[in-house]
Amino acid sequence: MVVSKLAHGLRGVVSRVSGAALVDKELIRSSLKELQRTLISSDVNVRLVLELTKSVERRLSDVPPGVRVKEYFVKAVYDELVALLGEKHSPELGKQRILLCGTYGHGKTTTAGKLAKFFSKRGLRTALITTDTWRPAAYEQVQQLAQQVGVPMFGVKGERDSERILRAGLEKFSDYDVIIADSAGRDSLDEDLLDEIKALNAIFLPEERYLVLGADMGQTAGRQAKAFHEAIGLTGVVLTRVDSSAKGGGALSACAEAGVPVTFIGTGEKMEDLEVFDAEKYVSRLLGFPDLSSLLVRVKEATEDSELSEEDLMQRDLTLTTFYKQLEATKKMGSLSKVMEMMGLSQKLPEELVEEGEEKMRVYKHIIDSMTKYEREHPDEIKKSRVERIARGSGRSEKEVKELLKQFNATKKMFSKLKKGKRLPGKFGALMKQFKGGVA
Repeated sequence: MVVSKLAHGLRGVVSRVSGAALVDKELIRSSLKELQRTLISSDVNVRLVLELTKSVERRLSDVPPGVRVKEYFVKAVYDELVALLGEKHSPELGKQRILLCGTYGHGKTTTAGKLAKFFSKRGLRTALITTDTWRPAAYEQVQQLAQQVGVPMFGVKGERDSERILRAGLEKFSDYDVIIADSAGRDSLDEDLLDEIKALNAIFLPEERYLVLGADMGQTAGRQAKAFHEAIGLTGVVLTRVDSSAKGGGALSACAEAGVPVTFIGTGEKMEDLEVFDAEKYVSRLLGFPDLSSLLVRVKEATEDSELSEEDLMQRDLTLTTFYKQLEATKKMGSLSKVMEMMGLSQKLPEELVEEGEEKMRVYKHIIDSMTKYEREHPDEIKKSRVERIARGSGRSEKEVKELLKQFNATKKMFSKLKKGKRLPGKFGALMKQFKGGVA
């Protein structure tokens, strides 16, 4: 996985202090300077950066008794970043209307599909309305997304009156729990766009009014958030391309400064790549700490139609049978890099290993298919003769069979540590208790 520039820089600062044998004033001073450079280069507003680092510095002048300076430094950086990026969003899981707005090129229509999946997966009858009469093939795109996520959609091909479409859609879906309206965009923010969204808002009377913005906008995201907020009173911003943008931190902080909370973040192209924004989880992942709660949500959603359960992942002894189920569920969970990131392991795995992971998993499944039930449940019993037979049966090499067993044993060891609450590999595991209220 290619770690974002912001995450790489922040992890470097934290690692520098947490791994130092002696933490003195000079190390703190230079580390704060590096923190400033990292945030500014990631497009976070200079004034906000200076306020953040001054706040960290003030906190370090009064370290509580019994707490090591290096641990308190990490805690202070964590807390200030969370405060900078805004509060956790708690979406309403009930009857509601959601209006999406924004300019072209930020993934507004794709976000409509992702939100439809998000709410329908939570048992709410959800429908999509497309009122985009400007963009060619907008109707077809929403139709395709609706089919993909399994919800109905409404639009009128060739109709130029977006208000008429919205009224008809509301009548059609009057008994639905969640109605999501995807509005038209423009190449840039202008008065025509704002007038149109005001008119749709007056007809739709939505409980939620979301602006969809690409995180690669950086600080300019705040200006758009402000303009749409003044027009219709936004209830939130959905930021897309957060993980792939070096300016993600800038966009997040800009929206918070504009007084419009970030509600969801898009982390990929798949329909499941949408997360409720939680500053604590986001900062934890930036710093390289595990996000096990998000991982378990992924597991739950990915395994609804499979035999793998949360208990398989976290509560029982790992066998090759369970390992096989994990491999089968991996495609539904998203890329291997995302799973590793949630476990706090992305910075510890060689990039080439993660890139090869998808192909290796396909090979591993073939090998496990060639094992007996006894071998799957007792992998320690797989010695030379069994390795030879499994290799022949799977059409793979003995080297690949041994590699699978080696990877399985490493995974088993890692999950054993997670279940027992022990420190994860790396320097940061011992600090996790600090982020659960251990230090004020």
